[in-house]
Amino acid sequence: MVPHLTTALSGPLLELERQVIEAQADIEHWFRRQWMDHAAPFYSSVDLRNAGFKLAPVDTNLFPGGFNNLNPAFLPLAVQAAQVAVEKMCADARRFLLIPENHTRNLFYLQNVAALADIMRKTGLTVRFGSLIPDLKAPLTLDLPDGGQLTLEPILREGDRIRLADFEPCSILLNNDLSAGAPDLLRGLNPAQTLLPPLHAGWATRRKSNHFAAYDEAAQGFAALVGIDPWLINSYHARCGEVDFQAREGEECLASHVSDVLAKTRAKYAEHGIAREPFVIVKADAGTYGMGIMTVKSPDDVRDLNRRQRNKMAVVKEGLAVTEVLVQEGVPTFETLHDAVAEPVVYMIDHHVIGGFYRVHTDRGEDENLNAPGMGFVPLAFEQSGGYCECGLYPDAPVNRFYTYGVLARLAALAAALELERTAPN
Repeated sequence: MVPHLTTALSGPLLELERQVIEAQADIEHWFRRQWMDHAAPFYSSVDLRNAGFKLAPVDTNLFPGGFNNLNPAFLPLAVQAAQVAVEKMCADARRFLLIPENHTRNLFYLQNVAALADIMRKTGLTVRFGSLIPDLKAPLTLDLPDGGQLTLEPILREGDRIRLADFEPCSILLNNDLSAGAPDLLRGLNPAQTLLPPLHAGWATRRKSNHFAAYDEAAQGFAALVGIDPWLINSYHARCGEVDFQAREGEECLASHVSDVLAKTRAKYAEHGIAREPFVIVKADAGTYGMGIMTVKSPDDVRDLNRRQRNKMAVVKEGLAVTEVLVQEGVPTFETLHDAVAEPVVYMIDHHVIGGFYRVHTDRGEDENLNAPGMGFVPLAFEQSGGYCECGLYPDAPVNRFYTYGVLARLAALAAALELERTAPN
């Protein structure tokens, strides 16, 4: 089922889709040239928000954790994309070590790990699971919700290489976002033992503000190519770098940026004839799992946080303190599925779109973060993959809507490529 778009399909979004479809040949040529100059992340997922009047990425994850939520019909796309990515990385690869998060009770996450391993195995690789759990001394086998099993094994370091007791991998694939930092076990590895994504993609060093600065550049180039206002595919944002929610430090910096982003957004709404009040999303500049995020509609909202709100914003995954904050223009989602607010999440391996799903939440509004407890997932159920458009059909035909989603997701992946290039350690 394709989610229902609650706005009339005759406004700016329909025009945006039409322009994307008409420029398909130029777009694909432009992307091919970009990928010649910039290496796409091994994999990524992109959260999109479809407001009816604009469509923009709001988050890009370089350690995607929802492969189990993808439409099984698109599995061949994933395997083909993984084959291409592996050949680019190491044509002689035979053995893969997959390192997941240290979860042993989150069985749905581990189902994702199993689904990812299945994709890699179908490329002809032998895949085993190494764990960074500190006290893991022997293999640990876990039962999965679908009846399968997954065995985590302790990782051993020998010189500048890592291995399992009886398994030396050619390459290592991280599905652990390293929020707590890169362990010494993974530092200074022999370059011949490829590690993907690189360590500086982990949240201990990565910053969302760097990503969206790179996306600004990618969106400008794309918008000039297609002939659209870049704002239709992008969001205003600002960074506040010295915040302590517990000590109530940095509030004026935050309030000032909130005021500025709201003013810019309000001006764009007036320019495009959009009759609604803008909002912003304040989020930790590093981190995932939907932690450290709040919706703000006035600068006073960040000056008057109560203790519960400050506690919620003060720490993210692994209990890390939030000291840097991204203030991002809020993009409402006007898509609904089964009477729940929905947003599309597009998955890629290398620069190839392999599918995605809708994140849905019955208890959240169109201007709120949906990546929160109580969310559900519905695989993208389009009849076709969306890797191409059907130019003879109307712009908002399902295949064309998914094509447009894929274009924006690839644009975010390009931004991630630029980001990783520019933040790589010397």
